[in-house]
Amino acid sequence: MEKKRVLILGGSGFLGNAIYKELCNYFDTYGTYFNARRSFEQNKQFFQFNLEEDDIYKVLENLRPHVIISALRGNFAAQIITHQHPAEYTRHNNSKLYFLSSANVFDAYSKYPSYENDKTLSESIYGRLKIKIENMLMRLPKDKMAILRVPMVFGNTSPRVRDMKNLILNNEPVEVFPNLILNVTNDDKLTQQIHYLINRNKTGIFHLGSTDLVHHEDFVKEVLERVGKFNPIIKRVYTTNEDRYLAVLPKSNLLPKNLRFSYQDIIDHHIIK
Repeated sequence: MEKKRVLILGGSGFLGNAIYKELCNYFDTYGTYFNARRSFEQNKQFFQFNLEEDDIYKVLENLRPHVIISALRGNFAAQIITHQHPAEYTRHNNSKLYFLSSANVFDAYSKYPSYENDKTLSESIYGRLKIKIENMLMRLPKDKMAILRVPMVFGNTSPRVRDMKNLILNNEPVEVFPNLILNVTNDDKLTQQIHYLINRNKTGIFHLGSTDLVHHEDFVKEVLERVGKFNPIIKRVYTTNEDRYLAVLPKSNLLPKNLRFSYQDIIDHHIIK
């Protein structure tokens, strides 16, 4: 039986590459990269793709993927144009499109956490971009697409944790938001969940974060304790006097118990290297 062919748009980014590493032993997995690095140039499974100049259509036509995963980052206007082709390809072929969206699609609703079927509304440019692409995919048949909404992503090699370490080493303050209540994930948990969804041909809207909530300040402080013997300077940033939520919780599309996790699981994953 033919192995599923998977194409990861943005396969050289932090999340895209983590997904590639999770899937490549199980599926015929390909990715796109933007910046030329020898590891990608020499890997025959990767195609160079410039979001602002290239057309992804050629790659789709040549590869004929059964699954397209979008973990693209970059110019917002170019992202919207680029997603039109995978959406069109998916509509007319035996293919599914998985889109990595964000908790920011709900950042205008700060009074409570958000669930899969809640209406999206964003005050940020980033959140509005994700909503635009979500709406484009919602026009596809339901069994052809999945919207994967992701909260803040941590992990030992994540840009977020790397930036924190650099700030501390340079004796600069790490910003925390004491009033922000969120849920979290890391690259390991997220890629396992995506693997499951592809394996089981799942479609629809999924909220892929911890099943419980934590204050941003408490979470960051505990992560910093795990990643090194630092004495960080903490800068508290108050954007509002009241608690505000930026959390995507699952209600209707629950994953199996072994794929659910708590924010403490994410903290415990930050072992001092």
